[in-house]
Amino acid sequence: MGQRTPLYQKHVDAGAKIVDFAGWDMPLHYGSQIAEHRQVRDHAGVFDVSHMNVVDLDGSEAEAFLRRMLCGDVAKLQPGAALYTLLLNEEGGVIDDLIVYRREGSWRLVANCGTRAKVLAWLRQHAAGKQLALRERADLAILAVNGPAAIATVATLLAPAQAESMHALRPFECAGSDDLFIARTGYTGEDGVELIVPAAAAPQLWDKLVAAGVRPTGLGARDTLRLEAGMNLYGHDMDEKTSPLSANLAWTIAWEPADRDFIGRAAVTRDRALIAEGRLPVLTGLVLETRGVLREGQEVTTDRGKGVITSGSFAPTLNLSIALARVPVHITACTVDLRGTPTPVRIVKPRFVRFGKKVFD
Repeated sequence: MGQRTPLYQKHVDAGAKIVDFAGWDMPLHYGSQIAEHRQVRDHAGVFDVSHMNVVDLDGSEAEAFLRRMLCGDVAKLQPGAALYTLLLNEEGGVIDDLIVYRREGSWRLVANCGTRAKVLAWLRQHAAGKQLALRERADLAILAVNGPAAIATVATLLAPAQAESMHALRPFECAGSDDLFIARTGYTGEDGVELIVPAAAAPQLWDKLVAAGVRPTGLGARDTLRLEAGMNLYGHDMDEKTSPLSANLAWTIAWEPADRDFIGRAAVTRDRALIAEGRLPVLTGLVLETRGVLREGQEVTTDRGKGVITSGSFAPTLNLSIALARVPVHITACTVDLRGTPTPVRIVKPRFVRFGKKVFD
């Protein structure tokens, strides 16, 4: 038996197929992964992401600490703003990807559950002796509500002042307290919010969302939704041996000011030159326009050498198979080995769907 979120019994009662996910008993689907995927694209779905790791930081050195630890620069954040960024090691590999929220007088990090131990150890190692406090928030739960009807539906469940505050948020903004923390962030390529609440309050909130027509959605649909949106999955599309520049994540790096010495800066500066010289692989998108399914681990043969699929699946929104693949730079043609047959695939930018619409040519 793995760890269980405060919503575990809700998943069981809803008939979920429970699977192990990084040591947690989590819902894969509630009967139809494709139906759940389409519900998020067409209306609204709710995900239990309470397995994610929430860490609060405060103290006089917290901002300086985060400017050293993260490749993105938190100094530009005003209270109520959020940033998607990376923890890098000295070699420029990705320890984890996370979102940092700036609150009034404190900071909140939400990181992956599978990296919990190493992220906490890394943060604590570098926080030693500094004027700051790190607090893991296992007392909180997270419900992600995504889809074109997500905001309007959630608003009907909130007090008027809370609903007004939520409507005022733009993407990557947040508001609220520990009783209800609302963030305009997500992992599906759709509009929506992530609601962080006390663990004891999560089941009732779940019930209210479901009663309002928001469909429970499992990890299976979450994966196909994020893949369609071109969003990386830690441990698949990047890890501690992967440079952000090889994972389509160069945009997360704040190169200026030049004197900000974040961990891994020298390594990613080197990688920047290697990319320019064509000596480091990059992450691209692949589309299979014939029958078949692209899968993680399949070999990619290109006009400039070999590559590999890092994430691949059938895309319900597009009704075809798509993938993210790490390949040599500047490729113009490639094939994937499908059951022993070299099969041509189309090369596109590594983003396929946004707000329910195809975004590649």
